Amino acid sequence: MLKLHDELITELSNSLTTQNYNPVVVANHRLYARAFLDYLAECDIQVETVTPQQVDQYFGYAVQDFEIQYGRPPSARWHMLPRTAIAKLLRLAQGNWPPDAEMIGPDDEHRHEICREYEAWLREERGLASASIAALMWEARNFLRWQFDRAGAASLETLSIVDIDLYMDMRAPGLRRKSLADVAERLRSVVRHLHRTGCIPTDLTPHIIGPMLYAYEDVPSTLERSQIAAVLATTQEDRSPRGLRDYAILQLLATYGLREGEICRLRLDDVDWRAESLRICHTKTNAYSYMPLMVTVGEALLDYLRLGRPQVEVREIFVRSCAPYIAMTNLYGMIRGRLAAAGVVPAGKRGPHVFRHARAVEMLRASVPQKIIGDVLGHRSTESTNTYLKLATDDLRAVALEVPGMEVLS
Repeated sequence: MLKLHDELITELSNSLTTQNYNPVVVANHRLYARAFLDYLAECDIQVETVTPQQVDQYFGYAVQDFEIQYGRPPSARWHMLPRTAIAKLLRLAQGNWPPDAEMIGPDDEHRHEICREYEAWLREERGLASASIAALMWEARNFLRWQFDRAGAASLETLSIVDIDLYMDMRAPGLRRKSLADVAERLRSVVRHLHRTGCIPTDLTPHIIGPMLYAYEDVPSTLERSQIAAVLATTQEDRSPRGLRDYAILQLLATYGLREGEICRLRLDDVDWRAESLRICHTKTNAYSYMPLMVTVGEALLDYLRLGRPQVEVREIFVRSCAPYIAMTNLYGMIRGRLAAAGVVPAGKRGPHVFRHARAVEMLRASVPQKIIGDVLGHRSTESTNTYLKLATDDLRAVALEVPGMEVLS
């Protein structure tokens, strides 16, 4: 067993080193993994058969050992690094960690089968984008788990509007009206599928009612041109690899108004340096569009690729600034940090979309036709573009027609 443990530690170390982890991080992972393997040896537990419950038991033991050694309990986040190291170790030992959830009974099998059919229908029949499918599937799994846990799989045959109302009441706390309306829309989709496949006898979708939303009642968050300039200037001063990456991302956001997913999915092959063009795969439509590669964007990308990007095989342009060097999947934290560093506090949300909103307003103010704005932003319909009209209210007032008989008398 000890020899096997030594081999696992060596394999873990080699794997982390290959992924360009910092040597200090590699040493810490080895330390945490060795402590866990020593615990397994004392308990006579084979590493190949370890369960999540046994990992939790280990951390209970580790907390007690920490208190004895240091005379105080560990911090709330102390377990995060050891748990990450142990997960990597068990992935090497078992091939799959954490293990797939076990099917406890026929109800679980029925629920998973419904979800598989629903996902296939969304993908193959409706042709929805991955992000839309993920949101709809989360709601479907949550609703079915809630319903099966409280009343069993057979309760689908007698599902009523009372059950629907109870679920909406459960989901409502802490949600804004817009978010609750989205829940109702996703729930209608799954209930419609259940009726279509014969799982429920009555179509309840007309009775799933979300909060009333008024057209354009919410004004999206946006940034002024001076605020964008301040964020770009502050970020440009940071010449670290992370700073070069963030500046290139901000240039893409400010210049083209791209979505978060469109930037994260941008690949090295999407930049045509000779033709000075940029190929964008729009997140929601999966359609491609080609943008001219502006000088400021091209220079920022070159600086990052030459001086900041790790030498890895990942084809996505933007990768994490620390190991493991994988493609970025979220920009919210980075954007929020860069806005704060520049002293910019937008009203409302502070994610990547504020740059998208600002770009739309700039084009509106430049009298760019609404159809072209929608094409640039990758909108499927002009209704999506209409949202940005209310951001340029001052410009709309300037072109408003005077109403006869309403002149101000002097």
